[in-house]
Amino acid sequence: MSTQTEVKELEPWFHNIHLPDGTQTAPNHFLGDFPGFKWEKIRESIPQDLEGWKVLDIGCNAGFYSLELAKRGADVLAIDLDEHYLKQAKWAAKKFGLDDKIRFKQMQVYDLAHSEEKFDLIWFMGVFYHLRYPMLALDILSQKVKKMMVFQTLSLPGQEEMQVPEDVEFHKREIMKEDAWPKMAFIEHKLAGDPTNWWAPNHQGIISMLQSCGLKVTAMPEDETYVAKKDASLHSSLDTWNYSEYLSAVGKDWKEEVDKKTRK
Repeated sequence: MSTQTEVKELEPWFHNIHLPDGTQTAPNHFLGDFPGFKWEKIRESIPQDLEGWKVLDIGCNAGFYSLELAKRGADVLAIDLDEHYLKQAKWAAKKFGLDDKIRFKQMQVYDLAHSEEKFDLIWFMGVFYHLRYPMLALDILSQKVKKMMVFQTLSLPGQEEMQVPEDVEFHKREIMKEDAWPKMAFIEHKLAGDPTNWWAPNHQGIISMLQSCGLKVTAMPEDETYVAKKDASLHSSLDTWNYSEYLSAVGKDWKEEVDKKTRK
């Protein structure tokens, strides 16, 4: 069976992957050469040599990013909740001879709370705004990331930033109306016809959420795309106050931890 025929049988494709023989999986993609054009802007912001790195690709779809990261030497865990995309990704990995470098699992991001595995790099693109519980997902990932995260989300227009105060007086909440105040817009119905688009954070909101998870933004190589690195000077809110709440949210024993919280 020809590669073209195999590609046809695996339709529909959301990733346009350029296969080794020159065949493309979605050459007429409505976004163009997607996600290749995004990768071209991001690729220089992460190490060229990922030999020895463990990478997590969340919402891997047909595996474009997993393939590129595996080509750099990374051992990749690629997860998605859609079996159709995972079937495409496994097929593509074999075409590149990279199936020994990439593991594919049908998982939700929340399932990672019950795994002991940690990752040098977490690739978290195109998923956050589809999550009903986005901050829980970030808190889970903050426990799994060792070095850096590439984070992308649908966002509110603008790139206003501010120095967020350590405390806001009860009667001086007007500051929260400022454009730069960290916030997320909730999408009650649909955005772009998609009922799974739930949230659109603003620029400062993204920076602040990542910082509250111990990650400092170091680069913004592409629109709505952030490179954030683990920063020892930043304390995750799970380390300072909310760990018992986190444990309860992920179905783990929290009562011993809450004693520490209430004693504080």
